[in-house]
Amino acid sequence: MIKTKRQGIIVYFQHMKNVRQIKKHGHLIHASKKRKYALLYVNQEDLEYKMEKLDRLPFVSRVVPSYKPDIRTDFENAKPDKAKQYDYKMGI
Repeated sequence: MIKTKRQGIIVYFQHMKNVRQIKKHGHLIHASKKRKYALLYVNQEDLEYKMEKLDRLPFVSRVVPSYKPDIRTDFENAKPDKAKQYDYKMGI
């Protein structure tokens, strides 16, 4: 099974009724009524095309890509907590 690389897009819009049209461009994860944004996941190879397409919609105010794939997540100096390790060994 081959996993496709996915990336999040944050789409800011004007009205909640437009979420239906935004859903057609990717996998909708979350839509906020109060802040008026939606979080979509799309394939990384389609990212630029989808962002451009979403930005052209009249009700979209702004489209921002997620920076998670660009952030380094392997931490070298992270030290495990000794108390937690002991609890896991005990079965608590």
